[in-house]
Amino acid sequence: MVLRTRDLLIRQRTQTINALRGHLAEFGEVAPQGLGYGPKLFAMVEDPQTALPETARTALRFLTATLSQLNDQIRALDAQIVRRAREDETVRRLMTIPGIGPLIASALVALAPSPETFKRGRDFAAWLGLVPRQHSTGGKQRLGSTTKMGERSLRRLLIMGANSEVVWRARKGAAPGSWLARILARKPPMLVRVALANKMARIVWAIMSRGGIYRAPVAAA
Repeated sequence: MVLRTRDLLIRQRTQTINALRGHLAEFGEVAPQGLGYGPKLFAMVEDPQTALPETARTALRFLTATLSQLNDQIRALDAQIVRRAREDETVRRLMTIPGIGPLIASALVALAPSPETFKRGRDFAAWLGLVPRQHSTGGKQRLGSTTKMGERSLRRLLIMGANSEVVWRARKGAAPGSWLARILARKPPMLVRVALANKMARIVWAIMSRGGIYRAPVAAA
């Protein structure tokens, strides 16, 4: 219930931010995109130099108040998730996987079926919708977007976790010779994110079904 409530609040926050940006644009005020620019939206509404009629400014203040409340509620739920994560052994073990933090690990434990439901990690990844579609061109198979099967919220969270890991490794440098380093050199970022999320899902299944923690493979010399 906590995770579903958080997901609802996230959607409401996105809708509120989009509404703020849209209404500001009606008066020629272009706001930057992205959650990190939330404070900028607050500043634009309150800035006396912006070309906003007072009636519009008053209405937009209701939206900024809603956004502030949503942020507080999401932070409170995040803190609750972190506290619970410390108390759950399976969640703690899943958090040893790079790219998986308290939120993703808690969601996997709460929402995924029993690992015995699947014969292998690949089946779990397929249930999540993380098995790329295959296209054939001139006898050569190509990977496209993910399938639409599976648990959408878990798939989205794993792809977000994979994206964070890809961005981090692209900036800091993946271990030479590692699987991620090789695929980053050959594939565009979106395909790398999906491939890494698929790999993460298989590791998740292995840990949930067999126990233990994640141990990074040693790169070949």
